[in-house]
Amino acid sequence: MFSQIDFSALQWLMMLGGTAVIGMSKAGIKGIDMLNVTLMALVFGGKASTGVVLPLLCLADIFAIFYYKRHVQWEHFWKLLPPMFVGVVLGVYIGKDVDERVFKKIMAVIIVLTVIIMLVLEKAKDLKVPKGYKFSTFMGLVSGVATMLGNLAGAFSNIYFLALRMSKNDFIGTAAWVFLVINLSKVPFQIFTWKNIDVSTLSIDLYLIPALIVGFFIGVKLVGKINEVLFRRMILALTFLGGILIFIN
Repeated sequence: MFSQIDFSALQWLMMLGGTAVIGMSKAGIKGIDMLNVTLMALVFGGKASTGVVLPLLCLADIFAIFYYKRHVQWEHFWKLLPPMFVGVVLGVYIGKDVDERVFKKIMAVIIVLTVIIMLVLEKAKDLKVPKGYKFSTFMGLVSGVATMLGNLAGAFSNIYFLALRMSKNDFIGTAAWVFLVINLSKVPFQIFTWKNIDVSTLSIDLYLIPALIVGFFIGVKLVGKINEVLFRRMILALTFLGGILIFIN
């Protein structure tokens, strides 16, 4: 599918930067993971980029689980997981035969909507979000579809976890377990149904793993030491611009 010699220095810089963002996000700097999705889609295209990114996400989730292993609320893990599985299956069939240009536009729209949602959540600190089963089922379903179509479930699941008023460590640890299971469940679909994970994409991932590790440890050091609001807003602005670029390309 791909060869390392097919990419320019700028594209490699975008891939390495995007991969480092995955590590930082999984270490606990929330709301920045969309930048990775945007950069990878600009390099590889819509559907193909999800196959490159997915193994990296699985590895980053494993790092997060080991680091935050004592911080997980299993009640909410089991509450969110079943509707997310249903959403993943829906996403598989929605995206299976979609034209690449249409797929990219769907990703771009989800990216832009996600940025808007994140900004609304930051502005409306006292926004009251429901916590019942109907809400968790709906958010799980939407998150499952979004994660299958573009690894874009972060903002939707964040709304659910924020509504529960979890501590930061419980938030990160529970989300890591949820997304490890969900991301692993997506792998067979992307290998056998979408056919966008193969030897060539995995060989590219091998080159990107050092950036993932560096990003994770940078994230661990930065959590609690930086102005996360300003940092996140800068990332959201870049992501929004990237989403527009994906849509018009």
